[in-house]
Amino acid sequence: MFLPQNQKMTKSVRLEEGDASKVLVPVGSNKGVSVMDLVLRLVGIAGTLGAAIAMGTNEQTLPFFTRFVVFNAEYDDFRSFRLFVIVNAIVCAYFVLTIPLSIVHIMRSAARGSRILLIIMDTVMLALLTAGASAAASIVYLAHNGNTSTNWLPVCQQYGDFCQGASGSLIGSFGAVVVFILIILLGAIALSRHAKRVVL
Repeated sequence: MFLPQNQKMTKSVRLEEGDASKVLVPVGSNKGVSVMDLVLRLVGIAGTLGAAIAMGTNEQTLPFFTRFVVFNAEYDDFRSFRLFVIVNAIVCAYFVLTIPLSIVHIMRSAARGSRILLIIMDTVMLALLTAGASAAASIVYLAHNGNTSTNWLPVCQQYGDFCQGASGSLIGSFGAVVVFILIILLGAIALSRHAKRVVL
């Protein structure tokens, strides 16, 4: 016995009263998100590597000196600047090590466990980089403005090139902080787009 077409369709979607059926409906491909993740990681490598090199090679010697004193400023004269260089080097190495995993996510956009692990590690690196950049920024601020309460005088009038180099290195580091925030957001979007549960 043949049923009318509209009756077949009605019968196929009908559910018994009180039954809730959950069906996984794909929400979209994560390939585009994974490509953006890869591009941002490459940008992060450039930012942190540039910041570490700029700060690590930052040095200035004043043209005047005495018989016993040479007026010279180097990054390793300040512990915060040394921390800054070490942290940016660590984060740069981390970006490099996560590039293969980012490529895997482009080929296997349905990966879930590795994305969760990557988000956790990205968050840890974000906190580490923010701490290092903020510590260096506080020293640069004091060098530019001093502190009248403690009679710390600004030194950037004398060591202008040194202060300029330190300030420039902060741009790359804080730029990498923004990159990390975007990467974490992209990872969260990718996880949310794996599947959507629809209650029929």
